[in-house]
Amino acid sequence: MSDRRLVVLRHSKSDWSTDAPDHSRPLNVRGRRDGPEAGRWLRMNVGTPDAVVCSSATRTRQTWELASAALREPPEPEFSDDVYDASAVQLLEVVSGLPDSAACVLLIGHNPGLEDLTTLLAGEFLPMTTSAVAVLTWPGSWSDVGMHPATLEAHAVPRG
Repeated sequence: MSDRRLVVLRHSKSDWSTDAPDHSRPLNVRGRRDGPEAGRWLRMNVGTPDAVVCSSATRTRQTWELASAALREPPEPEFSDDVYDASAVQLLEVVSGLPDSAACVLLIGHNPGLEDLTTLLAGEFLPMTTSAVAVLTWPGSWSDVGMHPATLEAHAVPRG
């Protein structure tokens, strides 16, 4: 079985000046600049993922929309309530259930869950500020996530 590649992207900067509930909070001006830059970074360093699992929140959906515009033939995302406000353990469950037909999956979500997940898998603290990307690989299937040490291929914070 081939290696799995998990690309973790934290949503771009959100707008706290609105009275919108957390789930509905949109990106702010900087977030709308950083989203396309995250997409360019993905295109140049990862390529197009086989699948995308994205939190159902507005700011993650907007981040995907902006980032995906830079990718060649991006896949249709799966918007998941299971990723919104998820802990590292809950995110591990999401990842372990991914289809083995996908070798590379982009996961778009929120802190503190993403930061805890990447730190757990990489074995080192990885700050996942807004628009941060971590690329992790391990041998085996998605159900093996966390059972083998992951290799950190890249960690970046693209800014526009």
